Amino acid sequence: MEKRKQTVMKADIQIENLKCGGCAATIKKGILSLEGVNEVEIDIEKSIVSVSSEKESLEEIKSKLSKLGYPEVGDKNTVMHKAKSFVSCAVGRIDS
Repeated sequence: MEKRKQTVMKADIQIENLKCGGCAATIKKGILSLEGVNEVEIDIEKSIVSVSSEKESLEEIKSKLSKLGYPEVGDKNTVMHKAKSFVSCAVGRIDS
């Protein structure tokens, strides 16, 4: 039997509300919890989340980012998103 080679999707997503290493820690933990996600890198200065995943889950990743309070640039950035990002930033600082 032939083993099919798993394709890896790589994506860079520019997000809102990213302020510090606490935010980055929360984002990394949240995105790595998604099935198939192999690697997450975060550029705090440019507000970019780079993701490597074994499945086409870009919309799932963007949805998770939004739920954490970090919507993609161009999406709605509501008061609720900003509040969630503030809380997840604090939690990320405590956890890291």
